[in-house]
Amino acid sequence: MNSIVINVGNSNIRFGLFNGDNCDISWVINTKPYRTADELYVQMLMLYQTYKIDPKEIDKVIIGSVVPQLTKVMSSGIKKIHGTNPVIVDRSTPSGVQAKSRQMGTDIYANLVAAHNLYPNRKKIVIDFGTALTASCVAETGETLGVIIAPGIVTSLNSLINQTAQLPDIELKKPKSVLGLDTVTCMQSGMVYGFLGMVEGFVTRINEEVNDDCFVVATGGVSHVYKPLTDKIHVMDRLHTLKGLYFLGKDL
Repeated sequence: MNSIVINVGNSNIRFGLFNGDNCDISWVINTKPYRTADELYVQMLMLYQTYKIDPKEIDKVIIGSVVPQLTKVMSSGIKKIHGTNPVIVDRSTPSGVQAKSRQMGTDIYANLVAAHNLYPNRKKIVIDFGTALTASCVAETGETLGVIIAPGIVTSLNSLINQTAQLPDIELKKPKSVLGLDTVTCMQSGMVYGFLGMVEGFVTRINEEVNDDCFVVATGGVSHVYKPLTDKIHVMDRLHTLKGLYFLGKDL
């Protein structure tokens, strides 16, 4: 069965083409500015053509969203293309994971569902390097053990640049040295090693609290910057959230 899975986030909308349980193709568009259903319809058709996707060969479309005003717009665009309503999943969708909170975001819930399905028989931590930096933990049984939410890395970097007169826009990558002698290196060191210390601290403190050595998955837009710099992260998977949405919606 072929499925399109759509993760509507605060910064980006990520699409994935699933053939069975495998995601063969993925692409991303910017969430803002918010588009009309007609604009999304045209943009999605163009992307389908680019990746040679025939809408008639798609059996199901699954949407998970943390932007309520876009959920309806996206659903309308999908119905125009596929002639059917998409499956909308959220924290109330049944799974092997117990959300335990009505406030849990769909993305965090999907992260825990993916971890529970992909890495069974151990406690897991999912670090999501998105608009917000989140760390969520799930037990072997599917019980949600808790979540941490902090300012996102790119969000913080943009705030720093926008609130200062002389700090430039920089590429987020490992700096040439920890101690910088030029502005770009100084900022890269602060953003990379500062947030790396935060992530490592999260993992250490969560492990202490749950009295275990959790398996750690990193996902989100800039996870590739941080994974090579620490042994606290075991796996980096940019499609992790999409996989969780797929597991939530595949049997609905």
